[in-house]
Amino acid sequence: MLQNIRDNSQGWIAKTIIGLIVVLMALTGFEAIFQAASHSQDAAKVNGETISQNELSQAVDMQRRQLMQQLGKDFDPARLDEKMLREEALKGLIERKLLLDGAKDAKFAFSEGALDQVILQTPEFQVDGKFSAERFDQVIRQLGYGRMQFRDMLGQEMLIGQLRTGLAGSSFVTDKQVQAFARLEKQTRDFASMTFKADPASIKVSDEAIKAHYDRHAKEFMTPDQVVVNYIELNKSDFFAQVDVSDDALQAQYEKETANLAEQRQAAHILIEVNDKTDDAQAKARIDEIQQRLAKGEDFAKLAKEFSQDPGSAAAGGDLGFAGPGVYDPSFEDALYKLDKGQVSAPVRTEFGYHLIKLLGVEAPEVPSFASLKPKLTRELKTQQVEQRFVEVTKQLEDAAFESSDLAQPAQDLGLKVQTSKPFGRDGGEGITANRAVIQAAFSDEVLDEGANSNALELDPETIVVLRVKEHRKPEQLPLETVAQSIRHQLAKDQATAELKAKADTLVAGLEAGSVAADAAHEGQSWKVQEAVSRSQEGIDPVELQAVFRMAKPEAKDKPAYSSVVLNDGSLVVLKLKGVNEGAPATEQEKQQIARYLASRAGQQDFAAYRKQLEVNADITRY
Repeated sequence: MLQNIRDNSQGWIAKTIIGLIVVLMALTGFEAIFQAASHSQDAAKVNGETISQNELSQAVDMQRRQLMQQLGKDFDPARLDEKMLREEALKGLIERKLLLDGAKDAKFAFSEGALDQVILQTPEFQVDGKFSAERFDQVIRQLGYGRMQFRDMLGQEMLIGQLRTGLAGSSFVTDKQVQAFARLEKQTRDFASMTFKADPASIKVSDEAIKAHYDRHAKEFMTPDQVVVNYIELNKSDFFAQVDVSDDALQAQYEKETANLAEQRQAAHILIEVNDKTDDAQAKARIDEIQQRLAKGEDFAKLAKEFSQDPGSAAAGGDLGFAGPGVYDPSFEDALYKLDKGQVSAPVRTEFGYHLIKLLGVEAPEVPSFASLKPKLTRELKTQQVEQRFVEVTKQLEDAAFESSDLAQPAQDLGLKVQTSKPFGRDGGEGITANRAVIQAAFSDEVLDEGANSNALELDPETIVVLRVKEHRKPEQLPLETVAQSIRHQLAKDQATAELKAKADTLVAGLEAGSVAADAAHEGQSWKVQEAVSRSQEGIDPVELQAVFRMAKPEAKDKPAYSSVVLNDGSLVVLKLKGVNEGAPATEQEKQQIARYLASRAGQQDFAAYRKQLEVNADITRY
């Protein structure tokens, strides 16, 4: 459909449609048309604010991306209920509007500078640890945002985050609640278990039963939905051979880098502070006295250890190590760089007090040769050009793919090759078809059903692809003989487990009634006793452990409680709960941890209740 619109937008169909609209306006007037279409682009209205269909579509796409990231290879777009997805997305947008209203009413706010810092410090927008405007544009374009759109969205998220933190962070719990939780958390249980293994091999499954199951569950036995795609791949690395760096540019970059290399000087000093206890005149008199002792030949390092009030260097004889320009106070640095090696300065006044400075050593900068730096400089300058060129060509590819009815023309325009994938399904394939973005695009309505080219897809920061479906291999029914063995195995396992469960129910009823001896073995299986088992006990199947802690406390020591549970492998465990033991009192540290956890959980509940109240009091219309 979209391709037809593109192809005919400049033809007679477009002109005819425009003509009809003009006639309709003349006959009915603008008002009638606008009233008829007043809500055609609206999805909902919340307290007078509109949620557009475009916003809803973006939210649906965002939900798909989140599911793709969370589920990875388990994500199957075919299993998504589109109606439910749209309903959930709309619910989220309505909730967002309500929370923004709540944040504004509560006077939450942030500065534009704070918003800028969030963007600048987001790793996804950085290249080599620094913010890249090109990278930023590329990422938000993949998300479907322009710059201002993204800033608005991020700003809204910050407001909602402030509201959530303000509400959730104000929750608290009482000491009684903490102690009750600690008692339950540290509780242990004494129980015994008897495990019975299912035996699917002993179950005979008839061909008729297999056929009946096959007929009832026909949709489960289908070949996978597969596609073959044509694609154009854009690799950043390919651009390095296409850009040149002049010798003049390399020389300029070399001079820029080596200009930052500076002489390093090793200084030592003796500091007499000017502070509340020692005024300027007293400090000056003391530093003059030390200077006189140096003049008489006393050792600088010894005097520094005895008199210097710089705790960081006094013990080392005043040694400050090597440093370059810009490290010390300007007055200190000026005096240091006027000294010859071994020379001591006159008293120098800084904001800290008075110093005597000695130059211990000088390290001349090691300036690498132009030849040694040339490969590095060439790579850096080329990288800058490649980044810019890659962004430009990506945009050209996007535009060309959108305007073209195939991939041949965009490939020719950009000097690229159209490649063809092997067949792959919704679980992906090899190479680029293992990428979730490629899978999602290939099976999207626009690409699969409408025959359009995909958007430019970023596989990684170095690779962009555009694709279109060449062949769609729709699901077909698998023949019975192909799946009969797997059906037979599953039916046998289900029946064996069901028979085992019936026997266990009879055994538990007999144990509870007293008609079956409590400690006797059954069918060759004896009781396995477990003492003082905690909720996080290792070595016990989690399903079994959860079942034990769900059981009610026995009425008396001589009246254990009984139950049974089926494990994930189909085996069955009969449980005998003999006792419940209270845990040791929580330590102060444990109480603090529990209090934080309970307060956090209470805060989440408070925030959920606040959201519900906003919804109850709101004027919401869904179209």
